[in-house]
Amino acid sequence: MDKEKTTEFVNRQWDDSILPTLAEYIKIPNKSPIFDPEWERHGHMERAAAMLEEWVRTQPVRGMKAEIIRLPGRTPLLFIDIPGASNDVVLLYGHYDKQPEFSGWAEGLDPWQPVVKDGKLYGRGGADDGYAVFGSLTAIRALQEQNIDHARTIVIIEGCEESGSFDLPYYIEELGERIGSPDLVVCLDAECGNYEQFWCTTSLRGNLVGTLHVDVLSEGVHSGSASGVVPSSFRILRQLLSRIEDPSTGRILLDELHSDVPDERRRQAQLAAEVLGDSVWRKFPWLDSDSSPGESPFELTLNNTWRPTLSVTGADGLPALVNAGNVLLPGTTLKLSFRLPPTCEPQRASRALKERLEEDPPRFATVRFEAESTMGGWNAPPIAPWLEASIHEASQSWFGRPSMYMGTGGSIPFMGMLGEKFPQAQFLVTGLLGPKSNAHGPNEFLHIQTGKRLTCCVSQVLEDHFLRR
Repeated sequence: MDKEKTTEFVNRQWDDSILPTLAEYIKIPNKSPIFDPEWERHGHMERAAAMLEEWVRTQPVRGMKAEIIRLPGRTPLLFIDIPGASNDVVLLYGHYDKQPEFSGWAEGLDPWQPVVKDGKLYGRGGADDGYAVFGSLTAIRALQEQNIDHARTIVIIEGCEESGSFDLPYYIEELGERIGSPDLVVCLDAECGNYEQFWCTTSLRGNLVGTLHVDVLSEGVHSGSASGVVPSSFRILRQLLSRIEDPSTGRILLDELHSDVPDERRRQAQLAAEVLGDSVWRKFPWLDSDSSPGESPFELTLNNTWRPTLSVTGADGLPALVNAGNVLLPGTTLKLSFRLPPTCEPQRASRALKERLEEDPPRFATVRFEAESTMGGWNAPPIAPWLEASIHEASQSWFGRPSMYMGTGGSIPFMGMLGEKFPQAQFLVTGLLGPKSNAHGPNEFLHIQTGKRLTCCVSQVLEDHFLRR
């Protein structure tokens, strides 16, 4: 591969074709099914999938076949099959569904209105994960423009990832024979520790989401007449949460939610922490910018990637402040979101949580925990020497610095699914979600220069995959 030709082609493709189309894609509020149960009637998902397919069909990729696969009642899936010069199979993955708007967007920014500012494309879904199909095909075209051989390549872009990919297993089963057995999987839906290096994700945490209900009364009563006799449902919730989480440190107290951290992952976390330093925690939009954590960047990295955590993400039964009278509430419900270590067994964790929260309930209280979704994490198999060398060379070529490895605190359901289905495959899991990119929150952005460099790096890996034989 000629580095200068690759860089020139990829930069031109991003500037002239990818960014204008991504901007139009950002305007479509194609929220994932869990956030828009009426997605079929609204038509945004269909519109987004059709836009991506239309762009794909304009790309002069030799022998490419592209189509939208539709199973009844399930989000459309964009399926692309590109013949290669070997019988090996590479699978590239991304998704086109989006998180909801969220609040707090800065002045001049909006989730559904693209804005380019300071080398960043702002808007919902550009970095997570609308760019994936554009980056995938451009990486392949960069090879074909120089008549460089590559393996047969399958590109799958799903529409349900932000909802846990519950539609995807049906498509994988439907397309199993057409997909074959990939020996390299490239996922473009992950994070990067900074925008100056090529990052490879080595693990993903699992996720367990459920609701904790505490009910005390059949109806609300005057707080003056009842408090001191009737227990507060909110106080009981605090008591129950203290059974499973240390309120001072956030440490999860149930052994079933913990897993040992492999030595190799510890070493990688240490190297990543040394490179990132205080940016491990400074990258977040703190209100108190004078404080600093008590843990080292290394411990914070392990906390974020290999240790269980609890976040309370929603509540029912609490009136809005304007409607909050002097009433002792009949009950309160919290939405609990647990991040699980990559190797933690989620069903076992769910059973342990339910047992601990519901056992020996406080007097006068009815307690119920209902797990809504349980999803295991993913720990990458040992990296092959050829892939490790390729990732390092690509990072040096296009970033001018060594490649880095780290775990990610979030989840990509497809990786665990593929890891089980194709245990011999190698994985390159990477992405553009770097510091302050804020996927899922306000002011999400795609770092344009990193997107260009990442595309070049993926192209390099695809060439090296073919040459490794």
